[in-house]
Amino acid sequence: MARVIGAVCRLCRAEGVKLFLKGTRCYSAKCAVDKKATPPGQQGKRRSFGMSDYKTQLREKQKARRISGLMEKQFRLYFEKADQKKGLTGENLLRLLEMRLDNVAYRLGFSTSRTGARQLVAHGGVLVNSKKVDIPSYIVKVGDKVTVSEKRKGNSAVQEGQKVAAERGLPSWLELNKDSLVGSITKLPDRSELSYPVNEQLIVELYSK
Repeated sequence: MARVIGAVCRLCRAEGVKLFLKGTRCYSAKCAVDKKATPPGQQGKRRSFGMSDYKTQLREKQKARRISGLMEKQFRLYFEKADQKKGLTGENLLRLLEMRLDNVAYRLGFSTSRTGARQLVAHGGVLVNSKKVDIPSYIVKVGDKVTVSEKRKGNSAVQEGQKVAAERGLPSWLELNKDSLVGSITKLPDRSELSYPVNEQLIVELYSK
């Protein structure tokens, strides 16, 4: 799993969009993208010109990889799995990333960020169908029940995650009992419901060269 050491807000500025790597800060007036939209560095403004096709494709891939928190080798494996499935490869890729347990925990509001949700899963704080699953990359299925362990339900980070999720809204492919913090996967997400602000076709073109 990719671990970013340093100011993650620089990554959002580099990509020009919010990657939601900083939890509640991304929804506040302190968000670096809202405060300063130019890329980081002295030559930030100048770098916005002269984007080749390859660089445009690379930026979309890097954007998706940074949101999911994956190393290049791991991300490439997801692409290969997506390419073997029926349907559009790009949508299959984003759907696989969306159905990861750490992302589902984030979308259900068990943490304010995907990084926090990944740690929660890795530390045994999330159950799938009443069984502890500590593998963030675990792919959930339609009908699965995902919940926070009893020990973690009173955690302040979980409570804060619920507040952020209430503002963000729950996608239609998920249901959540707010009292018991039990989430259900009701269907596979449509393209419009995938939380990756990327042009997936550019990623397909990059890897197809």
